[in-house]
Amino acid sequence: MAKFERAVEGDFKTIVDALHAAVMDGSASASFEEESDMSGDGYDCAVRVYERYSWFGGNRVSMVLAVAGANGKYKVTAVTSGGSRAVFFKVNRVGESAFLDTVVRAIEKL
Repeated sequence: MAKFERAVEGDFKTIVDALHAAVMDGSASASFEEESDMSGDGYDCAVRVYERYSWFGGNRVSMVLAVAGANGKYKVTAVTSGGSRAVFFKVNRVGESAFLDTVVRAIEKL
């Protein structure tokens, strides 16, 4: 599992859309699996789930992307998982890290 978190400022929809585009444009095999949006009392939260094929690991890797906050100040969390073929422990995390990198660059530009 790989994780990246960062506090960002800006328009909620613009942030979510930019990160979605970065994931989908960052890999030919990326797929958008599911989403959940919540808001209330000025607070916004978006959760997105993606998958992609890891050529290195020969398997699918998933990423959960969450953006949450209020008043133009948000926390972005991206977590990847599934990049190993071992039964009891993780042997290969290259696919997870590579998938995470597709969105880290976009988060750092916000």
